[in-house]
Amino acid sequence: MTRVTHRGTPPPQATEPVAAQATDPVAAIERAAHPLRSTEPHGGTEDLRPLSAMVGDATVVGLGEATHGSHEFFSMKERVFRHLVGEKGFGTFSQEVSWTTGLRFDAHVRGGSGDTRELVHRELARTPWDTDEYVHLLRWMRAHNERHPDRELRFMGNDVNYPEQGPELFDGVRDHVREHEPDLLPRITELHAPLRLLTDGDTHMGRPLAERKTLAKQADEAYRLLRERQHAVPDADFGLVLHHARSLAQTAEMYALPLDTVEGKTAAMLHRDRVMARNTAWWQRRTGDKVLLSAHNAHVAYETYDPRYPKMQGAFLRDRLGERYVNIGFTFNQGAFLAQAADGEEWKPISLGPATRGMNEYTLDQVGLDDYFVDLRGLPTDARKWLSRARVTRSIGSGWPDGPYEIRLAPSHDILIHLHEVTAAHRWSQ
Repeated sequence: MTRVTHRGTPPPQATEPVAAQATDPVAAIERAAHPLRSTEPHGGTEDLRPLSAMVGDATVVGLGEATHGSHEFFSMKERVFRHLVGEKGFGTFSQEVSWTTGLRFDAHVRGGSGDTRELVHRELARTPWDTDEYVHLLRWMRAHNERHPDRELRFMGNDVNYPEQGPELFDGVRDHVREHEPDLLPRITELHAPLRLLTDGDTHMGRPLAERKTLAKQADEAYRLLRERQHAVPDADFGLVLHHARSLAQTAEMYALPLDTVEGKTAAMLHRDRVMARNTAWWQRRTGDKVLLSAHNAHVAYETYDPRYPKMQGAFLRDRLGERYVNIGFTFNQGAFLAQAADGEEWKPISLGPATRGMNEYTLDQVGLDDYFVDLRGLPTDARKWLSRARVTRSIGSGWPDGPYEIRLAPSHDILIHLHEVTAAHRWSQ
């Protein structure tokens, strides 16, 4: 999508209640909105300069997606990241993928060997992000690092380890302990030994609950034994090694929940969002980088709209970082996305027609711009009040059907990017 189309705002339909007309936020949004020149990552980013002011001094910016399978959300993320790298000094792209995958992507964009396309497929085949758009992002990061070795970009996976707990996590802990804390080596080797046999997440989760709880206790003990040495170890890489052990413990703790029950699944999602926020904040402190955090709209938001997700990553980050965390949500009026049907794992294109009256997207699309962004925090009181009411809003994850959900946009997001139409992402196929 490479256009900036100004569309005249249609008059309210005769059937629309007078009260709704009086509080309609369209005029206020139109005055505050900034048009997008393009959602593609090439070309200048002058149109995004107002976004720099909206981001302000934030050290972590959460950037959502209204579906896990639309081209424009992925391409716009790369465009925003490029802008923030150039204009605001951002240095890390963080994604809701495993710590293991993040390590491998980070090594690749910093000059590691191998083909980007093959790496993405190997790591992300079981996720929504095995796409050409994701490959494009990593190739750009790698090319940037080749051109600017003094301003190297990093990649970070902030999630628990699924589908694999990489052997490099166990090896990193073992090698460090052998060199710096040899007295711990027998015990940590013993604690990690059964976990090494269950690096596949599905296999791990398939073990009896009692066994999974024991594994979680062992992973946590290994982490705590290592953490007790953090002030005595001169090795500059200790923080990274400690996080390897922490990540193994975080993953084992989630897998130890009764995931075949509603209560267990809810606890797992709460744990996961807390972990993602903690890991992102830890990375930002460790590296000093400003971080663009990529996830679904729901995960970067301040509010939850689904009881299966008690508290979102965005809320945990706001608790930790205050106003140094800012988030950006996406909405779209119509278009296509990739999703998995309930009866299979194949990713298929799904098309949706225009938003209908009563949906948040219907009103947002009445603004006289196809594609735009707006700071919801700066809107007049009446407009914020309108956007603070729960209304049906598209929020689509990996599967379809998904929703409908009633979402309060203004309390959920600081900034909103609205796109008139989106298209399906380009998934890898042999």
